[in-house]
Amino acid sequence: MRKIRIAQIGIGHDHAITIHNLHRSDAFELVGYALPEAERRDPAILRKKQQFSAYPELSLDEVLRDETIEAVSIEAEERSLTACALAAAERKKAIHMDKPGGILPADFDRLIDLVRQNGTVFHVGYMYRYNPYVRDLLARIRNGELGEILSVEAQMNCCHTPEKRQWLSRFPGGMMFFLGCHLVDLILQIQGAPDRIVPFNCSTGTDGVTADDFGMAVLCYPHGVSFAKTSAAETGGFARRQLVVSGTKATVELKPLELHEQDPLQFTGRTVYQDKTNWEDRGVYEKSPLFDRYDAMLEAFAAMVRGERENPYSYEYERLVYHTTMRCCGVEPGEGGRA
Repeated sequence: MRKIRIAQIGIGHDHAITIHNLHRSDAFELVGYALPEAERRDPAILRKKQQFSAYPELSLDEVLRDETIEAVSIEAEERSLTACALAAAERKKAIHMDKPGGILPADFDRLIDLVRQNGTVFHVGYMYRYNPYVRDLLARIRNGELGEILSVEAQMNCCHTPEKRQWLSRFPGGMMFFLGCHLVDLILQIQGAPDRIVPFNCSTGTDGVTADDFGMAVLCYPHGVSFAKTSAAETGGFARRQLVVSGTKATVELKPLELHEQDPLQFTGRTVYQDKTNWEDRGVYEKSPLFDRYDAMLEAFAAMVRGERENPYSYEYERLVYHTTMRCCGVEPGEGGRA
């Protein structure tokens, strides 16, 4: 198997060290990492550099000009993601970019237009796309096992420190932008683009936090409404991450959506309800085999770069996920770019 020469751009994203470590797998030859200018001015990000000391720090220009580096992973702080990806796209490098993109819709549109024009690999770090039970659920939906889909309930909660919750103020929609994007992706894969979106993002106001640390959006469809809910201030929130899909033939609940059992390995729980005549139907529960949250994601990216696998998520689908997320954050079409 050919190893892919890859460099990492940015260390400010929450997933940066995990993705960095996975680049040491048999699929990649990690050349080093580079910091965008915004991260060089951020003391909090600079304190993370020691975690990356096993590999050389390069300049961004060195990474972009080196034609032997065929791929980059963009792990910059969220506001810098799109700008860094644009620089790599201009050099026609394969891109793995962490979610969800920068905060300027017009820049994200430029990025999508460019990678589509160049035909380069563009892969976004939505790890739930590679969750085994999520994939199985999507297959069941496509096969018609759930019937017509009536609603999707998607929750991704946690209990962050007050400092982390206040940090969310740098993003439109706060928590909806930060983690709600994962939920938007799941809903869109199941139901497609909604007819209407109603955001309900707000601040809990606890611990002096003024940022939108509670995110919620309702997405309206012909058969009903679905919702994405994400809280940064929920005790026990991580264990309550869940995805519930209700159809005319069956309901499937994935809960916990992820829970660690042997770090970093985790599992997903699944309950299938099919008895429409029994109001007390408890369904059939199964627990997935243990898996790593990111392994399959990066293996898929490597296969795409080697030309062994086509990306099932099109450029236009990634555009739809981003702009739908922004609408869930309260950014309407025309505010900073098309949506």
